[in-house]
Amino acid sequence: MGRIDDVFALRNHDTTARKALITYLCCGDPDEQSSVELALACAEEGADIIELGIPFSDPTADGPAIARASQRALRSNTGLDGSLRIARAVRDRSNVPIVLFGYYNPIFVRGEAEVIRQARESGVDALLVVDLPVDESVSLRETAAGAGIAVIPLVAPTTSPSRIEALGQLATKFPIPFIYSISMMGVTGGAGSLDVLEHASAQAAHIRRVTARPTVVGFGIDSPTAARTAATHADGVVVGSALVRLVEHEPSQPARIARVRGLVRELAAAVQST
Repeated sequence: MGRIDDVFALRNHDTTARKALITYLCCGDPDEQSSVELALACAEEGADIIELGIPFSDPTADGPAIARASQRALRSNTGLDGSLRIARAVRDRSNVPIVLFGYYNPIFVRGEAEVIRQARESGVDALLVVDLPVDESVSLRETAAGAGIAVIPLVAPTTSPSRIEALGQLATKFPIPFIYSISMMGVTGGAGSLDVLEHASAQAAHIRRVTARPTVVGFGIDSPTAARTAATHADGVVVGSALVRLVEHEPSQPARIARVRGLVRELAAAVQST
């Protein structure tokens, strides 16, 4: 968890300091070893945090690109165990912070304590459980905090002011290194207009003021221009579907690596230019 705190440490005191680029990849797409190499390539080209997605059969928050990636990964037998192996392999070669992204069902089936134990052994810094409401997350947060792992909360455009204030209170009880603010209604993969992303960036700044926690913007960020706009007032941005589409459409691993490296390099430069 300290690795993520280090990413945002300067911005806790100086909002003009470096902003974070968080990149998402679906574990096991196209295979486990390729996922490791792609994650390391992202880190080498400027990604400050790597978000590793656990493939799931019903990814309700994800759009077509990530849903297809999940299906491909599941067909190659990459699930929770494979995702943890990928995290461990990345950690063995890099100190980049790792957020394990997923849905609650696999955690419930295996058991919160066991998943947290395995996540800690795999070098994971935080979990992001997209379909676990904050009100129902206390048990997981308590278990995770005991292992030095954070659980990242999400804020939607429809989240009420009182719920945002409650996150600030939650952050006094449990580790929350940052808050993930969703830019728009719907699923991942849609192209957000610049006006929508500009509004989302301003909302992220508001969330940061209310909760005293760094806040990043995700969903709809598919280009350097979009990343620059979303990062204007936020503490960072998350880019996922744009990278997943590159992985899907490039026929060879060398081509995937090259295309992913190029986009991450451009995204990092755009985020840091704000």
